[in-house]
Amino acid sequence: MLNNIGLPGLLLIAVVVLVLFGRGKISSLMGEVGKGITAFKKGVDDGKQEIEESIENARDVTPEEDKDKA
Repeated sequence: MLNNIGLPGLLLIAVVVLVLFGRGKISSLMGEVGKGITAFKKGVDDGKQEIEESIENARDVTPEEDKDKA
């Protein structure tokens, strides 16, 4: 059903949305979407960093028995 929407269809949808909501409302909505995307990317980066740190800490830990033998 949506496979053959094309450029004219997208433009028509954009015009209808602009008329219904107004320029100011759409602008503020896009600003919020941008902030959400930024927060999501920051969360993903923080998660990756936390995983990498836990892997490094796991490698640095040696059992007490191994330390005594060395």
